[in-house]
Amino acid sequence: MAKEKKAKANTISNEHGASMDKIVSLCKRRGFVYPSSEIYGGLSATWDYGPLGVELKKNIQNAWWTEMVRRHDNIVGLDAAIMMHPRTWEASGHVENFSDPLVDCKKCKSRFREDHLAPEALESKVCPECGGELTEPRQFNLMFTTHMGPVADSGSVIYLRPETAQGIFVNFKNVVDTTRVQIPFGIAQVGKAFRNEITTKNFIFRTCEFEQMEMQYFVKPGTEDESFEEWKAARMAWYIDRLGINPDRLRFEAHGPDELAHYAKAAFDIEYEYPFGWQELEGIHSRTDFDLGRHGEYCGKEINYLDPTDNSRYVPYVIETSSGLTRSVLVTLMDAYHEEKIGEDKNGKDDIRTVLHFHPSIAPITVAVLPLVKKDGLAELAQGLEKELREDFATFYDQGGAIGRRYRRMDEIGTPFCITVDYETKEEKTVTLRFRDSMEQVRIPLDGLAERIRKEIRNYKRV
Repeated sequence: MAKEKKAKANTISNEHGASMDKIVSLCKRRGFVYPSSEIYGGLSATWDYGPLGVELKKNIQNAWWTEMVRRHDNIVGLDAAIMMHPRTWEASGHVENFSDPLVDCKKCKSRFREDHLAPEALESKVCPECGGELTEPRQFNLMFTTHMGPVADSGSVIYLRPETAQGIFVNFKNVVDTTRVQIPFGIAQVGKAFRNEITTKNFIFRTCEFEQMEMQYFVKPGTEDESFEEWKAARMAWYIDRLGINPDRLRFEAHGPDELAHYAKAAFDIEYEYPFGWQELEGIHSRTDFDLGRHGEYCGKEINYLDPTDNSRYVPYVIETSSGLTRSVLVTLMDAYHEEKIGEDKNGKDDIRTVLHFHPSIAPITVAVLPLVKKDGLAELAQGLEKELREDFATFYDQGGAIGRRYRRMDEIGTPFCITVDYETKEEKTVTLRFRDSMEQVRIPLDGLAERIRKEIRNYKRV
């Protein structure tokens, strides 16, 4: 351990940033994300979350649920079905409007969204890949279709939902009738959505199967602008304060008049500066009364709200917060990734530490317990401590290799705390607590160890 203390004293910050290649390599090597169906050659734009990836994803989801539902007495949860009555998507406008203009190259068979092509390619109808001739554009609906029932015909067609919001809208009356919520109130949901994207790229940024974290907030008409601004501020603060994302890499981007969805009064994206540029992470939309009004029209039953404060009846307006869970995973990985020069190795070369600076509350592993050596009862003592701590934290036990190498393995997967059990532990009932970000090591008693870790998590500030 003396070697790491010396390295810490000479630490030189040398952050190179996270290229997409480095993130993809780390995710595969360390068990965050794997290519789906890899043994069969893989399936384009589909990914499986490995042991560390699924923990990170669940931690982000739980943090969102705590923030959006458990910390509000006027927001409730829902888990609606993926497959819904097909009239749902007619009412929402997806059957009519949820499509992209598509062109194909007659020569190399590449496929492009017309609105993503450069003006010169559109004017000359020349493929940007091979120079071949492009087809005329045609509309391509992004919803996946399937069939329900024993016969696959036009009468059995249903859709895999392209968003989770509609499950909330069609259950508006159910929630009002079965709970004590009063406007303003919200309904939150986390779930899978599916879009038959023409272009899927940039790892897990844009895929055909993804997860959304959405909350629809119902307000009295005339109060929507105030709620819209409140939720804009709250959602930006969540990424900075709760997930620990660098605020310099986040911004609001307003939708212009020609960019607004057909239902929207106003819309802002929270964008993150990915290696491939500024792109959406979450959308905050003022949806007016479009959704409840349309579903009332299509189902033949008016969907409105009787306000007990003044006995008025109206169709509520909606403020939507729509976050991508899988994109949040990508953002936390990219934002946490650092390569830091902490000195020189024995050959005089730069000693580079790869580390993920996750906020401790979302790290896949919170605490690693490491015996200094495997002999003299230290391994058994460390194993017993790890079993005690796993009641409160996500823990990991590792006794293989030099202690410095074990620290580095934990750094690379973002473990914020390492506890080393050594001979002093046996004699004095103390352990070494090591902090991932600073590499500082402190000696603390076993009594109160769990509370000390909880305190460090509560007071965490990224260095």
